[in-house]
Amino acid sequence: MSRATVRRTRLAVAAALAAACLAPAVASARPEPPNLRPLPSQVIDGVDDVVPPATIPHLTTIPQRAQGPGYDHATLELRNAVLPDPIGDPMFDSWPAGLGTRAPGDVLATRDVTAATGFLVTVPIAGAHMLKFRSTDTQGVPIFGTATVIEPKSPWTRGGPRPILVNNVPINGLGTECTAGYTLTHGYSNKTNQTDLFPPTTQLALSHGYAVIVPDHEGPREAYAEPTLAGHIVLDAIRAAAKYDPAKYAKSRVAVTGYSGGAIATNGTAKVLDTYAPDLAPRMVGAALGGVPADFRMLAAAMNANIATGVMLAATLGVAREHPEVLNLTNHLGERLATSSFKNSCGSDYGIAAPLQLPAQLLSKDKDPFGSPTAEKIYAITQMNDVKAGMPLYIYHGTQEIWIPAQGARDLYAQQCRLGANASYHEVPGEHLSAAVIGYPDAMNWLDARLSGIPAASGCPR
Repeated sequence: MSRATVRRTRLAVAAALAAACLAPAVASARPEPPNLRPLPSQVIDGVDDVVPPATIPHLTTIPQRAQGPGYDHATLELRNAVLPDPIGDPMFDSWPAGLGTRAPGDVLATRDVTAATGFLVTVPIAGAHMLKFRSTDTQGVPIFGTATVIEPKSPWTRGGPRPILVNNVPINGLGTECTAGYTLTHGYSNKTNQTDLFPPTTQLALSHGYAVIVPDHEGPREAYAEPTLAGHIVLDAIRAAAKYDPAKYAKSRVAVTGYSGGAIATNGTAKVLDTYAPDLAPRMVGAALGGVPADFRMLAAAMNANIATGVMLAATLGVAREHPEVLNLTNHLGERLATSSFKNSCGSDYGIAAPLQLPAQLLSKDKDPFGSPTAEKIYAITQMNDVKAGMPLYIYHGTQEIWIPAQGARDLYAQQCRLGANASYHEVPGEHLSAAVIGYPDAMNWLDARLSGIPAASGCPR
């Protein structure tokens, strides 16, 4: 292609994109918000004329981490190329052989992380250990997971086994160094998510005498925002703790909590409990989830083509790592982004996409990516709309939420009530950050009551 042709193509793409972004909402009769509607065909077709394809390594054998049933070789090559880079720590990088012969929750390796973890949580602890264990991905394929189990120094004197609080921190990252497990092992770094330690859920739970499990709930592929995978990892972390030290952790009451990205994992845990880990159901006393991204179609409408675009793109790539059919929608630009350093980025890095505020449709070769059959499939998978939670739910959300509209949490509550779950809903003033603080004390009190053996009262209308 000559330079003049390239220049003309770029100008045509830019002009068409400008026209698409400035077009009035009446340009389409579709009910979706304007930012989810298809861009003009000349824009979508023009991207691959301007942007050269990404370099995807050709592989004779697909590595274990990228294997998946039902996908062709080229798709799995692309999947491998968009997975996070190894970090040089076998606890996180190495895929053990023979995973298929192990049961979910079987402990594969352990590491004493007391020194680093104790310094970070500040509460006196008896010990902290990272467990590597067998789990299962969304397609039923054996994988591994990691989680940190922390025991407080003070003895438990209130009768029965020491309760366990599972703290699903909002990892919100695509790289392995973004995980809480990496920080609790290697110490604080510029990759550490501030929400690993604030609000001080881990510290408060330890000071109350509870053991704490902090799962790396995105799994070894860092599948940010995939709820089913997260649920499997969390439940297998609880199983792994019980197998690691049955006397301490096999019979304890267990509660689960998480906000924002951690709420995705908590929601997934509650919903897959009865089918994936019915053996744990008698021990699971409740789940508190706040600022929950419960409806991905609603999230796309709130986040596409504005300053939240980077977060939405990261979540899309995270989900695509577990559902590689999403990768087949990407054009050259999409493949280049997914295989760039973006695939290792943490939450603090997403702002690099904010100044552009470009619509995500520019990354797809599908003329209507948000209305495509693949998108509809992902909306349904991530919403888990007809799945009843297997434990009581305490849902809280900010009324003034911008990026994660409160209607999604309201719908989740109504859905769970319709299915017969034990659920309560608490709306607090504020947007995402302020609501996390305002709603926090009551959520912690609710968790304390559950771990003390007090049954949850449902708020669902009779």
